[in-house]
Amino acid sequence: NAAENLKRTSFSILLLLSTRHVTSSMNVIDRCWRDQSNWDIDRQRLVVCSVGLARKMQQNRGRGVTAYTVTDPSDDPVRPKPGTLRYGATVLPGRVWITFQPGNMHIRLAQPLFVKSFTVIDGRGADVHVAGGAGIVLYEVSNVVIHGLHVHGVRAQPPGQVVRPGGAVQNMDASAGDAIRLLSSSKVWIDHNTLARCEDGLLDVTLGSTDVTVSNNWFHDHDKVMLLGHNDQHVADRRMRVTVAFNRFGPNVNQRMPRIRHGYAHVVNNFYDGWREYAIGGSMGPTVKSQGNLFIASTPDSANVTRRTPVGHAAGKDWHCHSSGDSFENGAVFKQTGSRVRPNYNRHQAFSAVSAGEVRSLTKDAGALRCFPGAAC
Repeated sequence: NAAENLKRTSFSILLLLSTRHVTSSMNVIDRCWRDQSNWDIDRQRLVVCSVGLARKMQQNRGRGVTAYTVTDPSDDPVRPKPGTLRYGATVLPGRVWITFQPGNMHIRLAQPLFVKSFTVIDGRGADVHVAGGAGIVLYEVSNVVIHGLHVHGVRAQPPGQVVRPGGAVQNMDASAGDAIRLLSSSKVWIDHNTLARCEDGLLDVTLGSTDVTVSNNWFHDHDKVMLLGHNDQHVADRRMRVTVAFNRFGPNVNQRMPRIRHGYAHVVNNFYDGWREYAIGGSMGPTVKSQGNLFIASTPDSANVTRRTPVGHAAGKDWHCHSSGDSFENGAVFKQTGSRVRPNYNRHQAFSAVSAGEVRSLTKDAGALRCFPGAAC
């Protein structure tokens, strides 16, 4: 009996140490939920795990949230059928938590998908691809979470009609081919998605959108990756604030990781696996805190991490672009400009950046996860 008790105690200690090792290799967001084997029963735990400028997404949980499962991959942009993604994300009223039936699902959107406020799109437990058609649009909405999707091959679509939140059908101009686009939206969390090979951008945060966290995503095989700020003349983007954390950029990416106009970005603990033109750039006096990132230049000829536009004698004179604790490999060079920048989070947003030496480990699971019910993700 004593020998058996000792064996059981030793096994328990080893299991505990193993769990601690797995948990410690995760970033602060993933540690909050990924080691829970009952994640599929307590899905709403996810929204209290967000950090950064989106804060905790508390209003997306609790009683009154409608659980909705996507069972039909088809898409009618004008009269969405129950069971389709568009019906749950655009038409269904109130607070909605969208999941997908287990297995593989390929959704080709005929027109951009307009997601309404207080909606969570949760791809865990399925292999969901939004691909080959239009992309996802958040227009004048708040409290939205997009998690666990593969979005790729998005192409510009011709003009057409589409239903909008509230039920009105409107005529759409031709879409640009962005994977996910935020316009005049706030309190949005984009987490653990895989985005690649689209016609325009992979993620745009524009037209005064603010309080956004972009975390744990994998961006690869693309030219213009992430745009923060609509254009040089759109001064409403001065209020834009975005956290870009624990993402993996690359391989085969070119520029805009991100490109910032006017506003503020905290770019922290990301893994930059090469680039061709630049990694972080912008114009119109943005404020950038680059902290604890790992930058690996593709070649010595593409060593510059930063780019200020327009290129010229006065370029970047009103920038505040500060690097703190970043790590640079293969000749990568970061040019700092302006004053020292602080993250400036409140207690609901704050989290601790880790050493750049841990970034490879903390971003190894970036992108859409393979999660199975009854097991930790």
